[in-house]
Amino acid sequence: MSLALTKAAWDHPSTAVGYRRLVIRRAGWVLSLGGPPLIAFACIDHVPHAGLAFALITLLVAPYLPWVIIAYFRRHRVKAVLRAYPWREWPCRHPVRPPGSPATIVIPFRDDFTATLRILPFPIALAQLENDHPDRIWFAGDPRFGGVVSPVGGHYPVRVVPHTPRREECGGEGFVLARRVGLARASGKATRT
Repeated sequence: MSLALTKAAWDHPSTAVGYRRLVIRRAGWVLSLGGPPLIAFACIDHVPHAGLAFALITLLVAPYLPWVIIAYFRRHRVKAVLRAYPWREWPCRHPVRPPGSPATIVIPFRDDFTATLRILPFPIALAQLENDHPDRIWFAGDPRFGGVVSPVGGHYPVRVVPHTPRREECGGEGFVLARRVGLARASGKATRT
């Protein structure tokens, strides 16, 4: 078992900085995908072919915009997890994945329980991203329901959920805390965002 690095992950100095970077990154996603259609829409009566530009931009942006808006508003769940759970350092594997498939991390929490966690909202290669220890990961959360991971140092927090959704037991140690921070629903199933 891994020892807690601080009382709460939020207490680690680089975690708060990493969270602010996460908020800025997600706000940038929303602005970069939501801004162009709004600008094109505002220019419809003033600029020739603005209607066509609006239609094309909307077609290109529409599949991604809901995801980034949800990710922007779900940042509060990341903050709640970081304030409630401590960072714990664990060994991990980053399985090779085919293009277009979700980025996953495999963490052996116990001898009899290894969790495969998916990075949300978009695949991020944490093994290559500001990471001096690609075989180690910092995890804050409940292994049954997901949480937040970061490369060693806590400077790049990202949300993770169980790769395969399954219904866990309602109750038990840590269930109330997992519900309070938004990792689990009342039904015992992990949240997916």
